Amino acid sequence: MPHAGPLNLITDVAGLRVGNASDFNIKTGCTVLVADAPFTAGVHIMGGAPGTRETDLLAADKTVEQVDALVLSGGSAFGLDAASGVADALRTQGRGFAVGDQTVPIVPAAILFDLINGGDKNWGENPYKRLGCEALANAAVSFELGRTGAGTGATTATLMGGLGSASVVLPSGHTVGALVAVNALGSATVGASKHFWAAPFEVAQEFGGHGLPTEFPEPHMPPTKLAAHANTTIGIVATDATLTQAQCTRLATAAHDGYARALVPSHTPMDGDLIFAAATGAKPLENPLADTLYLGHAAATVVARAIARAIFAAKALENDPLPVWQAL
Repeated sequence: MPHAGPLNLITDVAGLRVGNASDFNIKTGCTVLVADAPFTAGVHIMGGAPGTRETDLLAADKTVEQVDALVLSGGSAFGLDAASGVADALRTQGRGFAVGDQTVPIVPAAILFDLINGGDKNWGENPYKRLGCEALANAAVSFELGRTGAGTGATTATLMGGLGSASVVLPSGHTVGALVAVNALGSATVGASKHFWAAPFEVAQEFGGHGLPTEFPEPHMPPTKLAAHANTTIGIVATDATLTQAQCTRLATAAHDGYARALVPSHTPMDGDLIFAAATGAKPLENPLADTLYLGHAAATVVARAIARAIFAAKALENDPLPVWQAL
């Protein structure tokens, strides 16, 4: 039977590590996914307001098929500089795509908007390059959830957001994990209740075991933070399966169902909703049709669980504009 991995984190995919860095004065941060070796990656963007770096090269017809790291960052456009810090640090380690006698680290990145969240944004020098370098240095198999990394200053329509992760081991032996920074225009919880939209997919009471409510709010006009223009949920799904870049792109596409299951509404014109997919290639597909079907479904499920776990783990910080789930 499918079951969560031993850590219930994206790092249950062997060879992956996650690093986080936060600046609690600014109320922002960044998150880095790195592996022991370059890995195949894809991306799918369904939000109307994305902010990205090097996502074009992840298309199946492009030359470079593998990347050295993936970055999720706060800071809106300023946050893209986190990838520069990661690339600089990787270069000193000799990591990167070989071009003559040079190595160029391939570090795609995506950002969320957390510039209006009660933090001090009057910095003199863009802090994100430093945060990217710190996050890479912090990369480990175990890491915290909630108000950390790219989720440090994240918000939703009704509650503070955060960073979440979850995993599943399939009967095929493949592991699928998700890592999501939840900063949605919509809400992860049903109305004003403690119930998560992702409740049907919960494993072992990982976000409280509250199930679904007996009554639901009017469905057509859900609460949003439209007036704040402070949105975007960004994430990564990863697997140890051997996938091509095209198959990674399909995995990222399927994973977006997790956003729709766990956030209401999702994929709006004011969100930059994006998911990267990463494949380490450690375990070949035995049945390509069936395996890719269940990998895609698993990706959507772990994304939904990771979103709820992000909100569940969030703890209050000074000057938060919204409450945390734990205070409900």
